[in-house]
Amino acid sequence: QVQLVESGGGLVQAGGSLLLSCAASGSIFDINDMGWYRQAPGKQRELVATITSGGSTNYAASLKGRVTISRDNAKNTMYLRMNSLKPEDTAVYYCNADVYSDESVSLEVWGQGTLVTVSS
Repeated sequence: QVQLVESGGGLVQAGGSLLLSCAASGSIFDINDMGWYRQAPGKQRELVATITSGGSTNYAASLKGRVTISRDNAKNTMYLRMNSLKPEDTAVYYCNADVYSDESVSLEVWGQGTLVTVSS
């Protein structure tokens, strides 16, 4: 089946940058919308950014201007570049994608997450 694997998380100082990657593999006909979500300790999972198959992007208001979402269709990979990181950005970041196994059947898939820790 389809699998999403995040990478690029780690420990970074406040003000620093990280590039997260999400690689999709398995039985993939096409990938439609994709997105990044995060979950901080003791909080609900929240939207970070989304990107459609047409390239339209949407960002959480609190992160707009500091993050950039992109995708490389040839590699079935999505990226999240994060700049000017703050301690409150500390969370597990999850990859999400609408994956088509054929032209009419889609499945929403989640990755296992990658931990981002921002120190002050």
